[in-house]
Amino acid sequence: MKYLSGGLTKRVDEELRIISRRKALRGIGAAFVAAPFAKLLIGCSSDGDAGTSSGTGTDSGTGTDSATNADAIGTGEAGAWATGGTAVMTGNYPDPFTSGLGSACTLTCAATLGPCYAQTIERKDISEGHDGLPVRLAFLVVDESCTPVANASIDIWHCAPEGLYSGSDASDFCTSGDATARAARWFRGVQTTDSNGRVDFDTCFPGWYSSRTIHIHFTIRINGTEYVTSQLVFDDALDDEIVSTQPLYNTRGARDTTNTNDNVVGGADLANYTFETARMSDGAMLAWKAIVVRSSTSTALCSIGGGGGGPRDGGGPRDGGGPPPP
Repeated sequence: MKYLSGGLTKRVDEELRIISRRKALRGIGAAFVAAPFAKLLIGCSSDGDAGTSSGTGTDSGTGTDSATNADAIGTGEAGAWATGGTAVMTGNYPDPFTSGLGSACTLTCAATLGPCYAQTIERKDISEGHDGLPVRLAFLVVDESCTPVANASIDIWHCAPEGLYSGSDASDFCTSGDATARAARWFRGVQTTDSNGRVDFDTCFPGWYSSRTIHIHFTIRINGTEYVTSQLVFDDALDDEIVSTQPLYNTRGARDTTNTNDNVVGGADLANYTFETARMSDGAMLAWKAIVVRSSTSTALCSIGGGGGGPRDGGGPRDGGGPPPP
């Protein structure tokens, strides 16, 4: 496996300094309070069509709306989703991008890097055998003219079902100093898009931690240059279903932050930052999103509507829910 440093240490350090200053100003022991893809048809190969329907979310032309049908957000039936991590995935999943992206592609805006970025590994399966609800993450990278972007790297990272990030080089804010989390490198990975702008990752559904909605971080680089760093979320109803009914996820209580009151994505056009999802025949989740990058770095980079900021006021130590934001 190829290890990549990412070259983002300075930005991580800067965000950690901001968090540390705010934490100090609050004072030791302060209580934490958290208010609860165009004329483009992608014909690239997927893993086949043995899976179920890939959802019925509508294309707005400005990004993919979050899916709203039962397959997309689950039925609420306990046990309907798989467990056991990526080892139980059959891989027979449809290509979710065959219907195209609509007539326009709106730029994906930037959000905070966060202090939890750490050394990554070039690989498709980023789970390292960790248990959880298995998820295939399908990404399509295009530019503002809806043209697929080949040879773009997608670097993703997210927390484990228990709300901890991995990596000895991640801040203790993110691992809570947990020895197992520090020794691991799970839920981190990078891949390069093919000629159709596609790349897939296999992972497990992320957990939650205090003051943040359930989310996945990503950075897109082209020829080594960062084009956008941002975050994606899942439908709130899906989050609540998994947290309340699924093994590993249902032992930690209800999450304290939703998409609408999240400090990073809460003020954004959420449809543009929400995965479309569907439950596959093997119980795994297929989640997909098109990411629209600038045609050139000379184009101004917008910021996500939620402000993309650091911790909310009062955000601080773990309150039984994992590391502090973002």
